[in-house]
Amino acid sequence: MLLLRAVVGRRLPPLTQLRRGSSRFAAGAAAGGGRRGAAPVLAALLGLGAVLAYGERRRRSAQAAKATPAPRYPVYTREEVRRHRSPGDRVWVTHGTEVFDVTDFVELHPGGADKVLLAAGGALEPFWALYAVHSQPHVLELLREYKVGELSPEEAPPSPDAAQDPFAGDPPRHPGLRVNSLKPFNAEPPAELLTESFLTPNELFFTRNHLPVPAVDPGSYRLRVEGPGGRALSLSLPELRSRFPKHEVTATLQCAGNRRAEMSRVRPVKGLPWDIGAISTARWGGARLRDVLLHAGFGERRDGEWHVCFEGLDEDVGGAPYGASIPYGRAVSPDADVLLAYEMNGEELPRDHGFPVRVVVPGVVGARSVKWLRRVAVSPAESPSHWQQNDYKGFCPSVDWDTVDYRTAPAIQELPVQSAITQPRPGAAVPPGELAVKGYAWSGGGRRVVRVDVSLDGGRTWRAAELAGERPAPGRAWAWVLWELRAPVAAGAELEIVCKAVDASYNVQPDTVGPIWNLRGVLSNAWHRVRVTVAR
Repeated sequence: MLLLRAVVGRRLPPLTQLRRGSSRFAAGAAAGGGRRGAAPVLAALLGLGAVLAYGERRRRSAQAAKATPAPRYPVYTREEVRRHRSPGDRVWVTHGTEVFDVTDFVELHPGGADKVLLAAGGALEPFWALYAVHSQPHVLELLREYKVGELSPEEAPPSPDAAQDPFAGDPPRHPGLRVNSLKPFNAEPPAELLTESFLTPNELFFTRNHLPVPAVDPGSYRLRVEGPGGRALSLSLPELRSRFPKHEVTATLQCAGNRRAEMSRVRPVKGLPWDIGAISTARWGGARLRDVLLHAGFGERRDGEWHVCFEGLDEDVGGAPYGASIPYGRAVSPDADVLLAYEMNGEELPRDHGFPVRVVVPGVVGARSVKWLRRVAVSPAESPSHWQQNDYKGFCPSVDWDTVDYRTAPAIQELPVQSAITQPRPGAAVPPGELAVKGYAWSGGGRRVVRVDVSLDGGRTWRAAELAGERPAPGRAWAWVLWELRAPVAAGAELEIVCKAVDASYNVQPDTVGPIWNLRGVLSNAWHRVRVTVAR
């Protein structure tokens, strides 16, 4: 049997043992114990370790095939498969012409048991189409461990609509974007273009989608606002524009995973391999969230802990929307500039960036700026969304997928100080003479970047770069600064260019990645390093 090595290096038991142990994992999860059953399997079955283990599995499978004749499986009809839709009756699914009993895998599924049960008694194809990871060869190989039969040859195949690509309606994208995943679409601008202008062109603004892009009819669009202590609102797009003063703010949005690729070079992490481009800046226009909440009767202050929760129109296969929340105090603060935005750089929002309305929360991780907004809810609890509760949190470097407990960490809100070098690019050969080093710097929470230090010798000596950007009010530095350093360089030199930013609270970036490493690869803000050669 295949032995899977988790990304943290711990050897897991064979799949047969995982099956027999699934009830123990399920019991632990139900009891809310410290060992979360799905966590090790998330890293092992669908993470980097499984990909590495796939080659070993193929080798062993080939050896076993030579020694063992192919098993003869019973034949079932689709009606017989449909009778197996719950753990009590066993959970069966089909893929192509094969039948699988995945009951013992249900509680181990990385996306949660509820996602597997959506396909119970039917075909996997329409659900797998939502997540490209399922198309990887090792996933189907693992599924075949659970094979129990074949579909009757007389059975008609699933209708083409059942496996229709849910991403087929996504909008076209700029060919210059560096794509990290196609389905869902996630891409960043080339570093060379990132700091060519203070405002990022809409078509080059980094795109972070978790699900298919919804097609929204602006004529029938309604935004719901509700919660205890206020009156419910249902606002059309024209009403949002006409009832509330338009407010504009220039703000940088950054993904929590920006620069994750650098963390993965220290130890493997789970997540998209973002380079330095999961950050962009735009001039946003829309109604202030504060104005809308006050119009609905919610007060300036609330006793106790309160939150404002957001839901998008993008949904997973079970109808669960993308969601997030921010503290109530930030939502109603006149200085926080939180927007219900319908414009981006003077144009209506592009579809990839939330048309017709999105939240923009300046100074806060991009995950809270929910796109395609359909609902705003005042609540005594944070959003129950997976992306608020079980993602976008930071942990100690010693925490791995066996020990992680997302309940122990707060959701990321304000991000730490950040900077990166956009020019020259790593490995470049630059001409001797004057070298121009360029980049961006930004800090969360409205903290202004007051200095960017640049070194050409790996951090032994430093010079202060020149900064360019807006002059914000104190505590409202929502946008990045662009910086530049010009220095003479000698022919034949080997340079290690390093940058680090300092914000108004004198927070400074850490010098190395190791001490801030975490299993999801978020909050990556160590000194950025670029090595180049000066031509002779």
